[in-house]
Amino acid sequence: MRLDEYMDLAAESERAKRRRLAQEKSYDILDHLAEFQHRFEETVQGDSLFGSVSPSIFVGRSNYPKVSTGILSPVGHEDDAARFETSAGWYDEGVSISDVFRRRTSLLNSNQSTDAVNVHDSWDGFLGVQREVAIADRPVSVEIGLDGRPDVDFDVGRDDVATPTGPRAHARSADLAENPHVPRPVQKTLEDDDWNAQGAMNYLYRRGFDVYDVNTILSAGALGRGENRRLVPTRWSITAVDDTVGQFLRGGIQTNPSIDSVEIHRNEFLGNAFWVILAPGDWEFELVEMKAPGSVWNPDPEAGMWLAADSEGFEGRTGYVDETAGAYHAARLGVLEYLEREGRQAKALVLRHVSEDYWGPAGVWQVRESVRNAFDGERAEAETFAAAVRQVTDYLPVSLSDLRRKSTMASGLQMNLGDFS
Repeated sequence: MRLDEYMDLAAESERAKRRRLAQEKSYDILDHLAEFQHRFEETVQGDSLFGSVSPSIFVGRSNYPKVSTGILSPVGHEDDAARFETSAGWYDEGVSISDVFRRRTSLLNSNQSTDAVNVHDSWDGFLGVQREVAIADRPVSVEIGLDGRPDVDFDVGRDDVATPTGPRAHARSADLAENPHVPRPVQKTLEDDDWNAQGAMNYLYRRGFDVYDVNTILSAGALGRGENRRLVPTRWSITAVDDTVGQFLRGGIQTNPSIDSVEIHRNEFLGNAFWVILAPGDWEFELVEMKAPGSVWNPDPEAGMWLAADSEGFEGRTGYVDETAGAYHAARLGVLEYLEREGRQAKALVLRHVSEDYWGPAGVWQVRESVRNAFDGERAEAETFAAAVRQVTDYLPVSLSDLRRKSTMASGLQMNLGDFS
């Protein structure tokens, strides 16, 4: 299929419909918080939150290793608690950015300050309940004693739109209202004090646990050698799992034969357009991000297009991902999962255009799921990698000349006069 034919088909796809839904900007955080306060008043009895159901936990990173660790509860939505936990299902639902904000601002974070290190045998008290919630395979009924009322901040400014979080309350105590169901593979990793964290993560992934489940378990300090188990801030755990599983998958495909032809895959979701160009050859990967003026990460409407890129060769990276951070590992995971299914390896260039429609950060989950799902359905093909990049550039907000200056993989392409326009 030619690229122009592929683009005509994509314009009528379900993904295009999802994008139109995401284009409707919404700044109604105040309404979400007001709704939460009303539900909270109806739910709380005295100074305790009874009958709540927790689908997940949160571990902060400020002042590490003395961190804020919390149990998240969708107050007033207990019957639907699982939908409030970030998962691949959010993509399948076709959530909008406003939907993401609504769910996150509806979660009460009942928290305590905790020392993140040496939590191997900490299964009592508030921390113990939090860890039980994290290792369970379904939302857990809990009773939380609150020390005062939740902090519901109705003075919402630009920072709140950029980083939406739900109300917070200091927790005096927490108790389980049921026995959590812990899957046998998780029990196995808990019982083995000699299993390093990387091996345990890959084991769970191979046993069918998605990275969302694994990063929650890692965050609760439930993986790794006994003496090394500690709480891992949520943001760090997400990147750690994507990176660790990605390295595992990369090692598995490096002996596979190469793909036979140049493939072009595309997806669009929540104001982000993704192009994945796969070319014959040994494994190589690069993510190039183009962030439009007026988008959340390039908010100045008068600024030019902001470009960022990171890459790796056959043996992977030796240093930190400087410019694209967690998006790099999330996008790489989606590509590697596809190549593993196909039993092949390839050179992979992922191009991400963040448009002005991306008015609030949904999280790296949307990068992961957009790339994962880019391989569904039709694809376009090109004669060469150079031809694919040239064709795709016609749909990008930057010229081929600009792309060559930023991209390692595109830098070697020959230029002609029209490429500078």
